[in-house]
Amino acid sequence: MYRIRTVKTSSGATAIQVVEYSNNQRTILFHAGSAANEEELSSLKKVALVWIEKNNPQRFLFPLAAKQNKSSLISLEKCECLGFRYQLLYDSLWNVMVQFKFHLLPDAAILNDLVIARIAFPSSKLEALEFIDEFFGIKHHRSKFYRQLEGFVDLKDEIESKVVAVAKKHFGFSFSLVFYDLTTLYFESFETDELRKIGFSKDNNSSNPQVMIGLLVNNLGFPISYQLFAGNKFEGHTLMPSILSLKKKHKIQQMTVVADSAMISDDNIKFLQAEKLDYIVAARTANLPIQTIEEIAKQLSQKDEATIRLPTARKGDLILSFSQKRYTKEKREMEKQLEKANHYLKHPSSAEIIKRTKFLKGKKLGYELNQELIHKASLLLGIKGYYTNCSNLSNEEIISHYKNLWHVEQTFRISKSDLKARPIFHFNETNIKAHLLICFMALAIAKYIEIKSSRSIKAVTKALKKSINARIYDELNKREIIMKPKISDEVKNILEMILTH
Repeated sequence: MYRIRTVKTSSGATAIQVVEYSNNQRTILFHAGSAANEEELSSLKKVALVWIEKNNPQRFLFPLAAKQNKSSLISLEKCECLGFRYQLLYDSLWNVMVQFKFHLLPDAAILNDLVIARIAFPSSKLEALEFIDEFFGIKHHRSKFYRQLEGFVDLKDEIESKVVAVAKKHFGFSFSLVFYDLTTLYFESFETDELRKIGFSKDNNSSNPQVMIGLLVNNLGFPISYQLFAGNKFEGHTLMPSILSLKKKHKIQQMTVVADSAMISDDNIKFLQAEKLDYIVAARTANLPIQTIEEIAKQLSQKDEATIRLPTARKGDLILSFSQKRYTKEKREMEKQLEKANHYLKHPSSAEIIKRTKFLKGKKLGYELNQELIHKASLLLGIKGYYTNCSNLSNEEIISHYKNLWHVEQTFRISKSDLKARPIFHFNETNIKAHLLICFMALAIAKYIEIKSSRSIKAVTKALKKSINARIYDELNKREIIMKPKISDEVKNILEMILTH
């Protein structure tokens, strides 16, 4: 029999669990969460009761005799299969939502179910409602959904605060180090407005209007905050509003911001310095004077993992490093480009193609190799640079922090591929913002699961979908019976990792 158990934790909170006692042994079946006060305790007990109602074994094949007088035995010949449910998938994702305290949000039911559907079956909102109905057995009315969309948008700050609380509790986040990057999401439309604009697309879809999303994550790629920008906004102009919003919201005094070279500008550096924030930003070394590049190459001497630090007038210190692995890769790419350039010189074709070929430049009668550019590129092979004002960190620490920026790119890939945040099918600003909020919540849940389980969210949902509940209709007793699935060791292992508080 399933029971609700409350346990005091070492932190003083009260953990609420669903347990089963059998043969003098207790098995924990479900963690509803940890409550810090009576209100949360009452709410989490309701969550546990809902879970028991959905998963009570008395509902499976042998219903409670007290509730019905019909035979507990059924004849398979008199049964029909109505379909199946992903009950374990739903309950597992819902339990993670509870850890984020998303269940305490206003109108939480439909919002949380849309987030779960975004992870389990990324699709349009209407398709998501159909999926929730068919595979989770939960019905939401379309009319109510559209009325609630506008209210979802107002929850952005509260949701971000809950996400930050999870980052602090589970991943030791303290705002001391954040990573910023930008991506674009395009629309299945050719109409533009104040938000949807034609701009430089990171999706190779320059003909469609788009919006830009600035995302801040921790060193593990766990999302902390996001900002929405018009699709034609210059990349470098998104950094200041994103950082200011985060700094003001959480009253941050000290923070190091890591970003790529697109964010480097005199205005952004002045802004970060004025806000007394530290920064580590990739440098565009190819823009340095040739004399400086020659001196850098001379000092590094192509020694693997060698670093140097040079002071600059406006951008702080310039850290430069040499990597033999990077050198080999870039040298191979350069040789291919030179081979291509020489081929076009010997076999001229379209002038447009030649213009786009690196290491070629125009002259009075045709084109020739750009020897200055070739010389500069040769000197920079294997070299990468970083601007920083972190005088208390070593060169190696600066480089190590910057290398974690790839987590932002990976997080964007999760949102675009696994959660299918693009293309966007909404056409008014409120619906667009609601869509992005749902995607942000789903991204936070997905990344949490990935970090905890050391598996991709795709692999986790695939494994959980294998544990299905069969829906059987008993014609003799005129009732629907839900059959429990057999849970594999792999799934048990996943659940243990993602549901442990």
